[in-house]
Amino acid sequence: MIKFKKMSQSVFVFFLVLGAAALLWAATPVVDTAHAFSAPESFSELAEAARPGVVNIRTVKTIKGGSPVFRHFFGNPHGGNRSPFDEFFGPFQGDGQQRDFKQRSLGSGFIIDDSGFIVTNNHVIDDADQIKVILADDKEFDAELVGRDPKTDLALIRIEGAKNLKPLELGNSEKLKVGTWVVAIGSPFGLEQTVTAGIVSAKGRIIGSGPYDDFIQTDASINPGNSGGPLLNMDGEVVGINTAIIASGQGIGFAIPINLAKGIIDQLKDKGEVTRGWLGVGIQDLTPELADYYGLKAEKGVLVTQVFEGDPADKAGIKVNDVILSVDGQNVTTGRELSSMIANTPVGHQTKIDLIRDGKKKALTVTLAKREDDEKTIAAQSRENDELGIEVTDLDSDIARRFGIDGKESGVLVTDVKDESLARDADVRPGDIIKEINRTVVKDRKDFVQLMKKNEENNTIQLLVKRRDAGYLVVKIERK
Repeated sequence: MIKFKKMSQSVFVFFLVLGAAALLWAATPVVDTAHAFSAPESFSELAEAARPGVVNIRTVKTIKGGSPVFRHFFGNPHGGNRSPFDEFFGPFQGDGQQRDFKQRSLGSGFIIDDSGFIVTNNHVIDDADQIKVILADDKEFDAELVGRDPKTDLALIRIEGAKNLKPLELGNSEKLKVGTWVVAIGSPFGLEQTVTAGIVSAKGRIIGSGPYDDFIQTDASINPGNSGGPLLNMDGEVVGINTAIIASGQGIGFAIPINLAKGIIDQLKDKGEVTRGWLGVGIQDLTPELADYYGLKAEKGVLVTQVFEGDPADKAGIKVNDVILSVDGQNVTTGRELSSMIANTPVGHQTKIDLIRDGKKKALTVTLAKREDDEKTIAAQSRENDELGIEVTDLDSDIARRFGIDGKESGVLVTDVKDESLARDADVRPGDIIKEINRTVVKDRKDFVQLMKKNEENNTIQLLVKRRDAGYLVVKIERK
């Protein structure tokens, strides 16, 4: 009987331990091995299917009157047969005159249809006298330029007489997620049909290359010669066009999203050029300070800083200090978004603009015009001294002309800011144009003096200023 008792306790302890283990197992998250993060086992099938659609591009450009010094620094950046001794003996050969020379460069591209249209970068074929395309089967063709768009660094070329071309399918870059695998194919350093793989590191990158920056960043190796080649998703679809690298960085490359390129490619194919919608306004992002200044609580949008006379926005009644909220029902939160939306809208389109003016919502219809290459811009950049330490002058036509300011610009120009002054502490700068003081418009120096006097009892003075290369800012001066 005693033996049985001991045995029962042992069994009890066993089942107790087993039960605890079961509870622990149940509480442990189950890892779905089928969906666990891992690199693809192989990219070979994708690469094999895509390679016939990727081409190598070789161009020749004539440099007029290239001196030996010019050739030393700018000639033949991608290698070639030129001897380094040419730099020493060249000047003493012949009649000593400066001669034209041929600059050769390499790039990549990809076929988009079986009629021979090929997409590449504008900088690959820019000013080229000769464009040659080498297919994956080593067949070589002369290419003609169909059209190009320097603003987005895109170009469309075409070859004729090629048989059994294998176009690549265009994907949807909007669906591309950060962290997903991508593959780049191209001709880095002239090494044709090179395949590299990596992930999408970021989207919407702005690198200062142009007004429509919206790059995909990837760590898939992109090197000189990859330019114009495709960035592919794991379905073999083109989601980007490899375009730029950061020379000082490793594992940082940039590609144009294919969704941005599609409309441009279609226009180049149909018309040989790109036309963009033009609203006719100067704009900047709405900062929290500006939103507070204009009494916009939860609203987001883009501030209108300039309306060009006679252009679509002016004709439709859009005014300076309006805050644009949406275009054709699509919300805008940054100036780049607005510029991109307008640029991608057909010329002549009746565009609905929702905005806020003086705290009230308004809806206007604007007929977009064609954006010209020499689009209008405004620059800004020296007497009365007040107790805040600011010296200003009227913006008459002479001052405007000398400082490159629009002659119709209103406000006063800050010519000097005293050291160790309240204005200096608040970061008021010479060259600022003061547009408003505590939400009251400043037309000239007389207004400025009167408004400063009117607000001399206030501990806080808010200046709405327009600053070169920064747009509109709200500067708060705090009296101590």
